[in-house]
Amino acid sequence: MSKRSAAIATALVLAAGLAACATPTPYQPNIPGQRTTGGYSEQRIEANRFRVNFAGNSLTSRETVEGYLLYRAAELTVQQGYDWFSIVDRQTDRDARTYVEPDPLYRPWYGPSYGYWRPSWRYYGRGYGWRTWDPFWGDPFWASRVDVRTVERFETSAEIVMGRGPKPADDIRAFDARAVMDNLGPRIQRPQPR
Repeated sequence: MSKRSAAIATALVLAAGLAACATPTPYQPNIPGQRTTGGYSEQRIEANRFRVNFAGNSLTSRETVEGYLLYRAAELTVQQGYDWFSIVDRQTDRDARTYVEPDPLYRPWYGPSYGYWRPSWRYYGRGYGWRTWDPFWGDPFWASRVDVRTVERFETSAEIVMGRGPKPADDIRAFDARAVMDNLGPRIQRPQPR
């Protein structure tokens, strides 16, 4: 095998490895050190009251995070021997970070070797008169050459109370646990085996 073929094969293996890591959070327990970050966790408050959480990574949508929380609440209810659960309190947090990076193909040609000198130009702007362009203060020429991305992560939590028998008809926050599992089950993505 030539050096070029070996380099291409190595690049393909590395790209496949990186692509495998770039997946939304599957339905899994939230344990530090997992291959994909995030997942569900719960804490018992009373015999029939729990706080349930689900944290997604930056590739997991808000809808998925909230659906996985409901599924975990239903699954936990059945595991504890109850038939229905009621959401007492629910909250979804959004963590958004915006990154601004210049396009590497269009970076200005000046650098630190110029010392205090740097390029600047004067131009006439209609309605503004004469203006000066300075690369350190923003400009009309390079503005379209910037990559702006916002990365979002969602985490949701709910406090639930569990009950036995038919769900209360007058409680709009009550859910039949088995019905929730039947309806949301087909959309649940579980982690891929290693």
